Amino acid sequence: MKIIITLTTILISVISYSQHTNELPISLDEFSDGIHHWYLIDQENNYKRYAPENYIAIANNFVSFQNKDGGWPKNIDWLAIVDTDSLKATLSVRYQQSTFDNRNTFPQIRYLANAYLLTKNHTYKKSVEKGIKYILKNQNKSGGWRGWDVDAITFNDEVMTGIMELLLDIKQEKEYLNWLNKKLKTKTNKTLEKAITTTLKCQVVVNGNKTAWGQQHDHKTFKSVKARTFELEGLTANESVSVISLLMKIQNPDKDIIDAIKSGVNWLQKSAIHNLRVEEFEVPKGTYPGLTLSIDRKTIIDSTATPIWARFYEIETNKPFMCTREGQKVYSLEEVNPERRAGYAWYGYWPEILLKTDYPKWVENNVK
Repeated sequence: MKIIITLTTILISVISYSQHTNELPISLDEFSDGIHHWYLIDQENNYKRYAPENYIAIANNFVSFQNKDGGWPKNIDWLAIVDTDSLKATLSVRYQQSTFDNRNTFPQIRYLANAYLLTKNHTYKKSVEKGIKYILKNQNKSGGWRGWDVDAITFNDEVMTGIMELLLDIKQEKEYLNWLNKKLKTKTNKTLEKAITTTLKCQVVVNGNKTAWGQQHDHKTFKSVKARTFELEGLTANESVSVISLLMKIQNPDKDIIDAIKSGVNWLQKSAIHNLRVEEFEVPKGTYPGLTLSIDRKTIIDSTATPIWARFYEIETNKPFMCTREGQKVYSLEEVNPERRAGYAWYGYWPEILLKTDYPKWVENNVK
């Protein structure tokens, strides 16, 4: 008998445990994206799963799945009670490779570092050191790290910001990583410094004014570049929020960092879209022949709507745009083909908390 496990089941188990203990011994929040992608591919599985609180078993899974180069393959159910080699054998050669895509590798390092702090198990320590060395080795000469879709400095899926946050935790001597040896800390600090410089270079300048960041940037020119066919070069609200949030965590920021944050926030404020909301609605089976869509989305003019942001903006005009799966640029959600319209977040409220809460607090502490 097959056991059908969905992402909802995963979240319910985590929430249920949290209600009884307040929190998990080690957070699993950073793995929701990868696990979600696993179940999109394989929705029926005949294996059991470790309880979210069983951090030792989960940490052992991470050690077992770690590749020889120090990284991890993406989109795995890390709580699965399975034979690692057997599961890996079901993956294509490419999907067995290490990657930072879908918020991967840096979360495993963080989890194992916390597990080492709790257990003093040197296997976890070695795995963390190996993972950090993978990060150092894979930093491009540009100072950036690539994702999955294109060899470019990648802010999509928090590749850059996720790695930098981990390195920043080392620099700021967070307890869970403060046991690293001095030599490795020195290397990570230099790597972080280079990555921050690169991030500042990637901030797009239009007519002499700093604006925001793209999903990916060229290693040599630092200009925004396209990735998948429906991800053209442009300014992106979601990734820019992640970059600004990361920069705001830097202690004693210099003038360049302060200017980057202030100008990025200014762009977000100017790019807010008013009087528009996105409505998701169910569609009957067979509405779109050849597709298994159960929902669709449409935009509605609404004077009471809270500000919303587009995923992409044109660099020169700052005009919101979308794309079809084939790569055709369009300017309304209705023009996007149904599969991409329902399966991609073209609009969102990503800057809301940053603008209302985080940025004002940062200004109070850092801007005189």
